[in-house]
Amino acid sequence: MNFNEKKATRQSFGEALEKLGKEKKNIVVLTADLSVTTKTSLFEASFPERFFNMGIAEQNMLGVSAGMATCNKIPFVSTFAVFATGRAYDQIRNSICYPKLNVKICGTHAGITVGEDGATHQMLEDINLMRALPNMKIICPCDDVETKWAIREASEIDGPVYIRLCRYATPKIYDDNKNFSFGKGVQIGDGTVATIFATGVTVPEALIAQEKLKAEGINVRVVDIHTIKPIDKELIIKCAKETNKLISVEDHSIIGGLGSAISDVLTEEYPKKLVKIGINDTFGKSGKAGELLEYFGLTSKYIIEEVKK
Repeated sequence: MNFNEKKATRQSFGEALEKLGKEKKNIVVLTADLSVTTKTSLFEASFPERFFNMGIAEQNMLGVSAGMATCNKIPFVSTFAVFATGRAYDQIRNSICYPKLNVKICGTHAGITVGEDGATHQMLEDINLMRALPNMKIICPCDDVETKWAIREASEIDGPVYIRLCRYATPKIYDDNKNFSFGKGVQIGDGTVATIFATGVTVPEALIAQEKLKAEGINVRVVDIHTIKPIDKELIIKCAKETNKLISVEDHSIIGGLGSAISDVLTEEYPKKLVKIGINDTFGKSGKAGELLEYFGLTSKYIIEEVKK
């Protein structure tokens, strides 16, 4: 993990989308008056004829993207996660998921790490909302390399995809030549004391915890669950069998998110206790991203404490 090289996944998204636009002429991008913030301005600069600023009208934007998808376009729709999945939920459900249209919804600024924007903008239930929708797939990348893979992968999938992105700059975890597989988590280490399942911005914190625990002679493994739906059942069951303790950590409500998805697998396939670290059924608060991660107990410090309990 390279702490000297940090980048927000929203920035990686913008760069990947602009590059992909050169290869796939049927990609179109829609934004709700947030092109600079969501980094879709990079695509706009290169392909203004395929870029559409729909104004502050997210519900209409999702409806228009559905229409474009019926005309053999691949719409990438981008705005803050709270607006993309919350304000436009009805349009996603009925206009995109029900007919299984090829729309890619990129929710940036997800979770508490949107920081000073406060509780109204800190979307903590988007994974829950999107998981419940038939035909929807969910990817939550953790660094620059994984995000660029996720955008390309989403463009190859036929049907709706939700990509969860953040404002917070995260360290580069993977080498540029790393190969990922959709629906398959990435296991880092073979420790048997515990498995720490993480996604998005919590993956670096899990890896920091892993290194600190290793220095104390406590070996754990970290599993990066970049694809939350469909989730990697095989790897979850494998880790449940091979490690003593299971922990999930996410910048999302503990209701309906990563931990719930893992629990569903364990309940059906291999019953075992899972400790969920996340936002405990509450709204967020205004503050700096790093301070909020600490306040809500999502840092390596709290992961280590849970492993040692």
